[in-house]
Amino acid sequence: MTVSTTAILTIRRSDKKRAGRLLRSPLAVMSLIWLVALLVASLTAPLWLRYGPLQQDLAAVLQGPSAAHLLGTDELGRDLLSRIVTAAASTLGIALITPIIAVAITVPVTLWAVRSRRAEDIMNRVSEIVMSLPGTVIILAFIAAVGTNMPLVMVLFGVLLFGALYRILFGQAKNLQQQLFVEAAAVDGVSPTVTSFRHVLPNMSTTVIVQFVLFFGVGIMLQAGLAFIGLGPQPPEPTWGGMIQTASRFIFQQPWMMVPTGAVLALTIIAANSLADVLSGGAATPPPLVALRRKKSKPAKDAEHVVAPTSSGAALPAEATALFPVETTGDLPEVVGTLPPSTPNSSAPDLTAQRPTPDEGAETGELIVEDLVLGVDGGPALVTGVSLRVQPGRVMGLVGESGCGKSVTSYALLGLLSPGLSVRSGRIQWGNIDLAKAEEPALAKVRGHEIAFISQEPSRALDPMFTVGWQLSTAVKRLRRVTAREAQRISAQLLADVGIIDVPRVLKSYPHQISGGMAQRVAIALALAGSPQLLVADEPTTALDVTIQAEILALLRGLVTERGMSIILVTHDLGVVADICDDVSVMYAGQIVETGSVRDVLLRPEHPYTMALLAADPHAILEFAGTTRLASIPGQVPLPGSWTTGCRFAQRCRFAREECTTPIPLFPRAEGEGGVRCVRRDEVRGRQEEWRQPIAIGGDL
Repeated sequence: MTVSTTAILTIRRSDKKRAGRLLRSPLAVMSLIWLVALLVASLTAPLWLRYGPLQQDLAAVLQGPSAAHLLGTDELGRDLLSRIVTAAASTLGIALITPIIAVAITVPVTLWAVRSRRAEDIMNRVSEIVMSLPGTVIILAFIAAVGTNMPLVMVLFGVLLFGALYRILFGQAKNLQQQLFVEAAAVDGVSPTVTSFRHVLPNMSTTVIVQFVLFFGVGIMLQAGLAFIGLGPQPPEPTWGGMIQTASRFIFQQPWMMVPTGAVLALTIIAANSLADVLSGGAATPPPLVALRRKKSKPAKDAEHVVAPTSSGAALPAEATALFPVETTGDLPEVVGTLPPSTPNSSAPDLTAQRPTPDEGAETGELIVEDLVLGVDGGPALVTGVSLRVQPGRVMGLVGESGCGKSVTSYALLGLLSPGLSVRSGRIQWGNIDLAKAEEPALAKVRGHEIAFISQEPSRALDPMFTVGWQLSTAVKRLRRVTAREAQRISAQLLADVGIIDVPRVLKSYPHQISGGMAQRVAIALALAGSPQLLVADEPTTALDVTIQAEILALLRGLVTERGMSIILVTHDLGVVADICDDVSVMYAGQIVETGSVRDVLLRPEHPYTMALLAADPHAILEFAGTTRLASIPGQVPLPGSWTTGCRFAQRCRFAREECTTPIPLFPRAEGEGGVRCVRRDEVRGRQEEWRQPIAIGGDL
């Protein structure tokens, strides 16, 4: 995620695009001209009209168009043009009250409701009640109580529109609230309220404006309808609805009376609806994603490709290159294959050692996760008893199939669990703070500043409303407390640090104008905006091709080497784990089943699930038992709530026996440091080649 906070002030660029859309549509241009001309004509009416709206000429009653009266006269000889034009300003002005009240009430309430499950439930009930109210009856009763005060009636009408507008806006706001760029703002430590107004509201601004214009038209129609039935401003004050009502009484004596007022009212409503249609994209040509004409730029200088060393800084062991061979493409770094050598003082997590007590704080830059349990509120657990230890300057790989709980565990580290999920027990120790129990202000001080996050979909994590430069400089300015000029300089340097060549162009680009690999680099630069000590990367190379994967992995290795950062890498690609990680934890069905150094886990796996994953990896090209067949693990990861009390992998394991049905703790590894959750570890160790043979589930030894 790691997307910066971006100010709503950048809506200036969106306003320009919206204005361009209006100006490209002939219908929108004509609608704007009509409304503006009508308003200007009404406000300046005393300066150019020959007759006043109340001036009578009993010698010229019910006349048609003439040189003296361009649109004819009414039953009292009053000039129709004068009365229509005079009534326009008050009609348009009062009609604006309805959308202003509706939007002013609904938008803040909607942004509040999408942030809280309790608020959502309350406002859903309130909106249902408002929508069920008989609006016409309430308006008529209100007029009977306070009189024909049209501004007050429009205020009431705006309040009654809350239910309908809330339903329209809530769905879009809820979807935006779940987008990665909104969660990224939380990673940066931005408060939920500020996030809503900086990220959610700008992205739903078009919907808000469209509904505003539509309600403006509805307000005009309501005024005309009330005046038509005699509940609007009383004669002799000119109103469009009152004039149409009068024309209906004299329809047989002078049919023309209905035409001018009816045409002006219809054209005004059509103009408002046309503007709404264009703003919503129904009649305007969308702006091009790529400009057809570009300024000629000087050819970029050849970039110096620097391949960072492996996190261990040592040569590859022979057995590692046999299992995960190194692949290179030209000057690109290796894609997979880097296994750190085993050393006597390896700092792989030792789960058999005495765990720190809750009173003991972790050392600076060290993350300790102990017995973490995550679950659905009122539902099953999703993660149970997860324990991890990530030391400074090391890379921890968290691997497993989809649905094993890797991503939800990574979100829990930053307090970013989706609504309805919560930490039931356990602790997440970061320095002297338990992130599992910390309140939002404490988490905000950690997110972005000390722990950053990178998602697997950088294009979704970047706010589409704002340029890369604005998002990056805003994050730098907030996290590092520097001036705007200094933030821009640091932003450019960060992009250069992550290997982007054409920095000025990328800073001015929107997310859709850059490639996936470049977007991932931007996401990494955003993660570095606050100089974090720990980087949580959720499958950062999954959506990228193999060459871009190699560049991103080299970049991450370089960050570990140069900045001394630690990384938690969530992935299902064992080749990526071999390339960059120092330690690895294998997850299955919400629990850790094996952990240790990369060398121990990938070269000497002790859990059947780890063995099966390795046998199913196409990068492991060694022939086992005379076959090159890849393993196929039958079945699928069991759903939460259906887990057995024993080994959760037993139903899919070819080595399962009766003793696998009992609860199994995390035993110490037979070789190296770490743990393995298998009661038959000593019996099945070294038999991973059997996973490449036809599978017989639960077979005997």
